[in-house]
Amino acid sequence: MYYSIRHLTKFLYSNPVSESMMETRMHPRSDLNQRCLTFHLSVSPRCRVFSYRDHLANHVHHFDIPGQHGQLVIVAESLVEMQPAMPIPAFLAPSAWDELDALVEQGDYWEMLFPSEFTKPTPLLDELAAQFDVRRRDDPLMVLHQLNEQIYNYFDYKPKSTKVDSPIDVALTSRKGVCQDFAHIMITLVRSKLRIPCRYVSGYLFHGESHHDRSVNSATHAWIEALIPQLGWVGFDPTNLLVAGDRHIRTAIGRDYDDVPPTHGMFRGRANSELTVAVRVTPSEGTPLLDQELPVPEDWSTLVEKATQLPEQPPPPSRLQQQMAQQQ
Repeated sequence: MYYSIRHLTKFLYSNPVSESMMETRMHPRSDLNQRCLTFHLSVSPRCRVFSYRDHLANHVHHFDIPGQHGQLVIVAESLVEMQPAMPIPAFLAPSAWDELDALVEQGDYWEMLFPSEFTKPTPLLDELAAQFDVRRRDDPLMVLHQLNEQIYNYFDYKPKSTKVDSPIDVALTSRKGVCQDFAHIMITLVRSKLRIPCRYVSGYLFHGESHHDRSVNSATHAWIEALIPQLGWVGFDPTNLLVAGDRHIRTAIGRDYDDVPPTHGMFRGRANSELTVAVRVTPSEGTPLLDQELPVPEDWSTLVEKATQLPEQPPPPSRLQQQMAQQQ
């Protein structure tokens, strides 16, 4: 299966700013069951874009726009090949706990075992762990399947019910949130109560007509991966009650969202910004021709054209959010 991905981000400033510095993580990874065939990042105003890979092999692009501008538009386009995901069983043998401990002892997984910025245990989390009976029992895989289902059933999915920097207690108190919140809660439970290495995954989810996903198809997505003996890193999507498969397209992995926001930056000037995000994931059964441009849907072309046009009047002041909350 091949997927064409288009990801548009627009920052509109209430007053012209004198400089923007930005870092993006939108380049799909090439590992496990996926391979990124092409990637292109367009920035307006035009500038020179640099790239590097961080210590977890995430692709990071960064740029600096030194002149005055009233908006910043970023369009990322990717073509990704996805292989069928390995079937994940419902359970393993009880001895898998011992295998897991031996695996952790032999490897370097400390980053994915200790608390991070958004995965710190709290009294509310301890109460939830007791309610869910999150402890080492049965086998690691069975416990994770159950926890994935428990989080899905316990929380309501509601966009804009939390913010990009909300601690887990906000979702724990209201029992509602978005994919980022559910991933952080599951990671914290898995690390602190089960002592299983667990990491945050940022990426995209293809939403087909036959799928009944709670997450929206117009934003990036987030889920978790846990280290399981015999299987390696296994993805769980508590937002949609899924085991991550060939619809889950990975762009970056880290300890939590703070490590892998799609964009992160700052600007110089006295202004507020208004954020617009659009994501389009389109499947293709056949092998695309890599030397030809991918077809662009008419509505997407119109959206990009509008995004690159400055309005006659600046927008009303709004809260600045340079590190953007795209994941829903």
